[in-house]
Amino acid sequence: MVISRRKGMVLQDRDRRLLREIALLRVIEREQAKLIAGFGSTTRANARLLALNRAGLLKRYFLGTKGAGQKALYGISRQGALLVDAPYRGLQRRNDESLASDFFVQHQLLVNDVYCSLQYPPIPLQGVQVKRWMHFFQPIVPEIRLIPDGYLELSTTADTFACFLEVDRGMETLKTWGEKVRNYLQLALSGAFERQFHQPSFRVLVIANSERRVQSIRKAVLPMTAKIFWFATFADVQGPGFFNPVWLRPKGDVRVPLIDQLS
Repeated sequence: MVISRRKGMVLQDRDRRLLREIALLRVIEREQAKLIAGFGSTTRANARLLALNRAGLLKRYFLGTKGAGQKALYGISRQGALLVDAPYRGLQRRNDESLASDFFVQHQLLVNDVYCSLQYPPIPLQGVQVKRWMHFFQPIVPEIRLIPDGYLELSTTADTFACFLEVDRGMETLKTWGEKVRNYLQLALSGAFERQFHQPSFRVLVIANSERRVQSIRKAVLPMTAKIFWFATFADVQGPGFFNPVWLRPKGDVRVPLIDQLS
């Protein structure tokens, strides 16, 4: 469906969807764009992203060192956000800038991988769907210094279950993790979570970059609580793995599927 023209290009419904999602996700790479917009081929995805960039609706960046190892990334421009009536939270980077060691961008891409894998391919379990997803750009509540990487509600045929997301690349100290655990416990015990999200309880899904890192965070969490937290690696949750028996709790070595605890 043709809905608008800008700088000689025909803007379609999927372009608007892509722009809205990029405004939310801050920065994406090509494979994420393919899922969001439903591109059937890499060639078509590359061509459309380049066209949106040249039309001034997207900014393009490069991750990695110059040469064959570089990956093109895309963020919303101010014009693109205005066109789809989305808040402008674009990266404060120049168009075509190299982001060789941008830790924020690398972290955000991993968060976006989880988002795209749950929002776009069908969930491989009957009766389960993502009912709600939220991103945070400031603390959940003013009195608790806590900004999760995301929040989702998984809906089954029987109930709805709330989950915060924490993506860990091994950059935070275990002391920082201790503060984070205390903040989540305060959020639960103070009643602030239930008042704001209208759900009785929540869990925190921690996805780390290695099994060793998972074990380190578990050891930091366990003295404070054996509840709330669930742990897995990025490799564990790839594709449909999110719903496989890959999750560890703070105590014990039995890996369990997330859905068994939700049904």
